[in-house]
Amino acid sequence: VQLQASGGGLVQAGGSLRLSCAASGRTFSSYAMAWFRQAPGKEREFVGAISWSDSTDFADSVKGRFTISRDDAKNTVYLQMNSLKPEDTAVYYCAARLFGSRRLESSYDYWGQGTQVTVSS
Repeated sequence: VQLQASGGGLVQAGGSLRLSCAASGRTFSSYAMAWFRQAPGKEREFVGAISWSDSTDFADSVKGRFTISRDDAKNTVYLQMNSLKPEDTAVYYCAARLFGSRRLESSYDYWGQGTQVTVSS
C-alpha cells in the first residue's frame, strides 16, 4: 500500500483545512486509516483514525474540531480540520493498517509522506 497525503497549507486561526490521503491497492476498504502529526521539536502524536468499519477515534486535543471520513470508491481518507489553532501547526502524516484502528504509531504498517499545516495566530 502506498499513501499520498495532500491538502496542507497556511491558514489563520479559526479557519479550516481538509487533508486527503490517497492509497494504492485494491483492498483499501479493509484498512484502518489514521492521521498523526509532528510539531517542531516534538514527538509524533496520534490525531485520529477511522477503522475499516467506519468507527472513528480522536485525540482529546482535536475532538469536536476534526472529523475523519473515507471514500472507499476513491481509495481516499479525509481529515477535516475546523476551528484550527496555532498549536495544530505540524506536519501531518497518514498511516494504514488492516482492519481496526489503533492510537499506537508502531501499529501502522504503511505511511505516507507528510503534509505541512501551519496555523497563524
